[in-house]
Amino acid sequence: MKPGIHPPYEPVVFRDKAGGFAFLTRSTATGDKTIEWEDGNTYPVIDVEISSASHPFHTGQARVLDTAGRVEKFEKRYGSRARREAR
Repeated sequence: MKPGIHPPYEPVVFRDKAGGFAFLTRSTATGDKTIEWEDGNTYPVIDVEISSASHPFHTGQARVLDTAGRVEKFEKRYGSRARREAR
């Protein structure tokens, strides 16, 4: 790697605002706020809207969408044309 062209890669805390979950990792992103971490050191913190702690896919609270209604609407609109072209 060329020296002097890459941003600093330092420890940063990412904090999920919705789930109250935080994790320490390394990143080139930095934040204006700081937080004291479990090890006693102070790190920059970046607040995120959603993480694996609050995302419906990871928490098992995903909503089921009405896909049958969408398919019926599509077939109602384009179904007869698609069947004619397939023949």
